[in-house]
Amino acid sequence: MRTLLKIAINGLALWAAAALVDGITLADGASTTTSKVLTIAVVAAVFGLVNAVVRPVAKFFGFPFLIVTLGLFIFVINAAMLALTSWLAGVFGLDFHVDQFWPTAVLGALVVTFVSWVLGLFFDTDDDTRRPAPRGYDRRGPGRPGGPTMSRY
Repeated sequence: MRTLLKIAINGLALWAAAALVDGITLADGASTTTSKVLTIAVVAAVFGLVNAVVRPVAKFFGFPFLIVTLGLFIFVINAAMLALTSWLAGVFGLDFHVDQFWPTAVLGALVVTFVSWVLGLFFDTDDDTRRPAPRGYDRRGPGRPGGPTMSRY
């Protein structure tokens, strides 16, 4: 269920970027609303896969630049992920295109990042809530009724 939520958030973020940034087109050739929504969903899934597989590698190799730029290089990495998604969409015949890297992909990445962040505030998309708490750890915190104590069972 969380995967579908993440795809929906990515889809809304990509749609917002296409609506706000000149040079990004998404589902313009689709004739019906159903085909537009389906195109947006498939492009969002491709974008999610690119972010899950390629982005960690790009962040690893771009780590020195991230340090030197105090983290601002992450916007270049995000723009590269958007451009890679555009290229993959062309390979798969999807109606998504980013015209150029600067300024289109960079501005699009800013919009996608902002919209995803705002939507992520309203919907819980983190997978860490599914893991059980370690033995002896209570999420309620110390000093609260039923919270952890120093005693051993």
